[in-house]
Amino acid sequence: MLFSDVVAISSEVAATSSRKAKTTALAGVLRRLEPAEVATATALLAGELPGGRAGVGWSTLASLQVAAAPEPTLEIGDVAGAIDEVRAISGSGSGQRRTDALTGLLGLATEAEQRFLVRLFGGELRQGALEGVMIEAVAAAAEVPTGSVRRAFMLSGRLPATAEAALSGGEPALAEFHLELGRPIRPMLASPAETLDTALDEFTECSVEYKLDGARIQVHRDGDEVHVYTRTLREITRNVGELVALVRGLDCRSVVLDGETLALDDAGRPRPFQETMARFGAQEQRDELLHPYFFDCLHLDGTDLLDLPLRDRLKALSQVAAAHRIPGVLSPAPDDAAALFEEALARGHEGVVIKDLSSPYAAGRRGKAWRKVKPEHTLDLVVLAAERGHGRRSGYLSNLHLGARDPDGGPPIMVGKTFKGLTDELLTWQTAEFQRRATGDDGWTVHVVPELVVEIELDGVQTSSRYPGGVALRFARVLRYRPDKDAAEADTIEAVRGMLRGG
Repeated sequence: MLFSDVVAISSEVAATSSRKAKTTALAGVLRRLEPAEVATATALLAGELPGGRAGVGWSTLASLQVAAAPEPTLEIGDVAGAIDEVRAISGSGSGQRRTDALTGLLGLATEAEQRFLVRLFGGELRQGALEGVMIEAVAAAAEVPTGSVRRAFMLSGRLPATAEAALSGGEPALAEFHLELGRPIRPMLASPAETLDTALDEFTECSVEYKLDGARIQVHRDGDEVHVYTRTLREITRNVGELVALVRGLDCRSVVLDGETLALDDAGRPRPFQETMARFGAQEQRDELLHPYFFDCLHLDGTDLLDLPLRDRLKALSQVAAAHRIPGVLSPAPDDAAALFEEALARGHEGVVIKDLSSPYAAGRRGKAWRKVKPEHTLDLVVLAAERGHGRRSGYLSNLHLGARDPDGGPPIMVGKTFKGLTDELLTWQTAEFQRRATGDDGWTVHVVPELVVEIELDGVQTSSRYPGGVALRFARVLRYRPDKDAAEADTIEAVRGMLRGG
């Protein structure tokens, strides 16, 4: 298939707000692919660079001025090969050789294809927002249940591989994906609830657990071999030796545990979130020891537990890691749940998570089987741009433009701005980061690749014609950046609209 066909469908999908129309268009192009093209085309249609990052920065892309080809000739295989070639370049003189390879690729591309490739290499298409739509499109193209595709994706963590299996072997091929020790699966997520009482009313039987101010981890053990992954499936094993030693010491042969970790001060209260995250990127041992708190067991001694109800998974968790379970209670009376909520807050944590005890482990999306309750309103939003500061903030990029995720696969939808809550340290950091991720600069506002997630505290939202989503944040302020999350995990525009009074 010609690469231009993928580019055209991508533009068509971006131009419509109808989820059904997006799914139909994507499924149509998936059906026309040759088997060898499926993985690459799926990545491209989802806005991902096949194979992951290729070491190309925006400064390199911005410097390229290449005449466009008059007619489309590139095929999907040509693009895949060129991307692999760029990724493989390293060593002395790699910058110039990478520029030469990109120039060669862009010289074979039409103007529309060039625009797509520049945004693809720059990460501007890689938002993860199309994931849900792509899962539905793969299911439609392969004529299999959406749930089968979603489960296979949860277990593989790779949408291109999932699409390849679905389109080549249908449901039997998807059923071949199993939990594999040493291969992380996509984590199950909680959706926000307005109050503790409304969340409790949703379930017949539930658990209520602390919602820690920590970082999500998934640990895999097979004999003495231990791997630790973040919520984005990045491996951090070599940076968290104390967690590896603890898991290796559990009384089992094999296990997969889901939980959180955080650094604590001498009083047992959470240290700043940034200190926990600093350990994930550390190249050497630091002073801040991480403490794990596990809340789910997905595998134990040769038996996968994903499809069992939570109550059974918790029994397995108590069997293997009782001393490291997150604080919580099962099927509490409302007063007991409220007491746990207040206790969590008093100990410096965020709130509680209420979970349906009958629910299986369903990863990759925010369903209603897990509900989180916090005392203040917060949203995880994507940074779209920042304005240059003035006065004391001269020389910094300050006022943030914030976007909510479009659940139908479009670009983030702007819902407000804020410069509040930014410390000098954050201003220095974000100015450097934004300049590195810049995609445009009009002298006042610097637009960036929409990939950084920031946690925003706010008093609420209000209807507004100023922003395309029809809502605006009220008294928004920055709590912290969330390097443990990517744009695919940002809150949706629906979640923001749901905060309207009476919404």
